[in-house]
Formats: sequence, structure tokens, C-alpha cells
Amino acid sequence: MKHSLIQLDSFINATRPLGLLGVKINIGKTLVGEWYLEEEHRRNVYSAAKSFTVCAVGFALQENLLSLDEKLTDAFAEDLPSTISENLSCATVKDLLTMHLGQKRSYLRDAERPLLESDNWVRLSLRFPFLYSPGSKFVYNNVGPYLAGVLVQRRAKCNLVEYLTPRLFTYLGIKNPTWETDPLGNTFGSAGLMLTLSELHRFGLFCLQQGKWNGKQLLDSDWINECSRQHYDAPYGYCFWCGKHHSFRADGKYSQLSIIFPDEQAVVTTFAECRDGGRFLNAVYELLYPQISR
Repeated sequence: MKHSLIQLDSFINATRPLGLLGVKINIGKTLVGEWYLEEEHRRNVYSAAKSFTVCAVGFALQENLLSLDEKLTDAFAEDLPSTISENLSCATVKDLLTMHLGQKRSYLRDAERPLLESDNWVRLSLRFPFLYSPGSKFVYNNVGPYLAGVLVQRRAKCNLVEYLTPRLFTYLGIKNPTWETDPLGNTFGSAGLMLTLSELHRFGLFCLQQGKWNGKQLLDSDWINECSRQHYDAPYGYCFWCGKHHSFRADGKYSQLSIIFPDEQAVVTTFAECRDGGRFLNAVYELLYPQISR
């Protein structure tokens, strides 16, 4: 099917004052819109890294390296605090992925990480208070995806870049990306991955195709479906946000976005330096989506 090009002028005019740096749009395999403010280069995609980490978890599940039902007290037995709260004792690997871990606030934030006195962020993370029963309250928090990434690394005996390279990155043409590490060398699965706009966009296309690339099923489609559906009251799946028009997205600070619209077989990916993410996202829904869905 031939698709008409997306008219980008209204979107650019609305979002360039907000910090738009670039946008790419596909309907199916057809590139229908593209614009850059500057030459394409790798930038920090911030929390969009979480969506790559949850794919690493999916690959590890396929390879029987871990289970979502594992208790954290078993998975991290050597890193536990001396006193284990009832809420911590109930937490599972699944709880690391849903932003319903049970901790009282967001930890390991960008501004916080360089100031942490402890080099062992795993032990530190398990000592942050588990105020709520796991699964009971949405609290956006870097601890969960970070620990999930560490668990994959420990079981696979390599870092996340090394793990994802033969399973995903090589297929998507993502060559040896830089990814933030903790002081002990563990990949920080919650943030700090450096990608180009096109690399993030290809990841969105991989998710649109439910884990398939060039006809090859790399990651179980059921895992992509689980990651992209809302699990609790908050609009969040497993390390993906859920949005309007049955969309889901990898979402990084300052509007590093790859938004997948399964019903329209479309992907919209943006790079930006935006401090008003809600307004930016609404511009996608209001100015781009009507053209995609026509």
C-alpha cells in the first residue's frame, strides 16, 4: 500500500519552540515523514533505555535465565539488608518492571546518582524503604529497571550492551552504543543509553512488529504484548508508557520518544530538549496522529 507523506509544518511550528530536535514517522515499512534541526548524532535517550532493558529481560526469559515470579530476596540474596521488611520479602522480579515496586519515592535519579556515597547501588537500592505492598501504588522509580538489568547481567555474565548486541542491536544496526554504568561497572538499565534518532526509531519499528525484524522473530511477541499493556491503574506496562489511541511508547526525559500506534501500524520518534513533555506529547496526538490515522 502506498502512503502519502505526513505534513510536518504545523507540528514543527508547535514543537520547535518547545525544543524539537528531530522527528521520524513510519507507517508500516514506509518512511512518511522526517525532519532534523541538526545533523543526526547520538544523544542520551534517558528513560527510553528502560524499554531496551525490558527487552533484555524478555530475552533472558526465553533463555530460562530468570523468572518473573522470583522473589527479590532470592534473586539478590547476597545484597539484602540485615532486616528484611514484609514488603521487600513479597517483591518479585515482575515488580521491578511495573513502577509498583513499593518504595516510597523515586530513587537513583539523574541528579542523585553522582552524589551517592555508596558504590554498591544494588545493596543501596534494596535498603531504600519499601513503604507500600508491591503492586499497590504507582511510584515512578529508577530502582526497578536498574535491578532488573543487573539481574540479567549477573545471570548472563556480561553487561547489557554485550547481551543485547547479538540478540537485538546487531539486527537493528546499533553498533556498540555507550550506556551509563554504576561505579561497579553494571549497566544502568534505567537511563543513560546513547542513540541516534534513527536508532531509537528502528527500535520502535521492532516493537511495532512485535519482536520481529526482517522476517525473523527475535523476541517472543507475547512479551512485547505484555510490556505494552497496562497492568495496574496507572498508564504503564512493563517499562513502556501506555497512551492515547491504544499507543505505547519508550519515553525518555525531555521528550526522547518512540511512540508505537499498533492500530495504525505507525511509529513516531522524536528527539528534543523539551521541558513541557505533556504539551509536546499532545502535539503528537493532535497534529500528527490525525494524519497517520486517516
